[in-house]
Amino acid sequence: MTTYNWDLIERLLHEVQNGAGHSFAPRSYAEDYAAEKAAAGEPIENLDHLKTIACEYEQKLLLRGYIEPRGDDEGSTGNNFSLTPRGSSLLSLIDSSIPGNDHPRQVLDEQEDALDEATFDRVASKAQIA
Repeated sequence: MTTYNWDLIERLLHEVQNGAGHSFAPRSYAEDYAAEKAAAGEPIENLDHLKTIACEYEQKLLLRGYIEPRGDDEGSTGNNFSLTPRGSSLLSLIDSSIPGNDHPRQVLDEQEDALDEATFDRVASKAQIA
């Protein structure tokens, strides 16, 4: 069973969402994420490992249709992305600013691979997940 760091994925998706005119930098976002966790007194993973995972997530999110290259008319830098409808759906399910996001994350964690396209689309289409 594949497990994901939903907080880090959420961070990456928010950066994509707000990334017009800025190059996407997953390693830098992982550093910021770790610094915020440390400042809050939470334990952090090995930073190098976290940076590697962030880059792997970028690739997976792109290849599986959660993000796509940003168009020139949307503030493309040649190295940034925009959310696809699937990516927007994922962000709405795991967004920590939305009350009750723990249940969707739990349901996603129960899947063999929650970011598999067919699995995610099936799970996200169920009204009771949210």
